[in-house]
Amino acid sequence: MGAQLNIKSEDAYQLASRLSELTGESLTTVVTKALRTELDREQRLRDKAALEEKLWAIAGQIKANMAADVTSDHGWLYDDETGLPR
Repeated sequence: MGAQLNIKSEDAYQLASRLSELTGESLTTVVTKALRTELDREQRLRDKAALEEKLWAIAGQIKANMAADVTSDHGWLYDDETGLPR
C-alpha cells in the first residue's frame, strides 16, 4: 500500500463522499482531483503575480531611462479645427 493521508474532518469526508457518489469515482480519486485542481489554480495565481511583478520592474526601468521631454501629447498629429489627421 502507498502513502496514506488521514483527514479527521467530518465536513471533508462528507464533501468527498458526496462528490464520489455523484461521479462514481473512488474517494481517493475525487480527493486527488480536487487537490490537483486547487494546486493548479494556486500555481496559476502565483505565476500571474510573478509575471506582473516582472512587467512592473521592466516598466520602471524603461521610465528611468526615458528622456525628460517624452510626452504622450499627440495633438500635433491632428488638425485643431477638424480633429482629423494632418
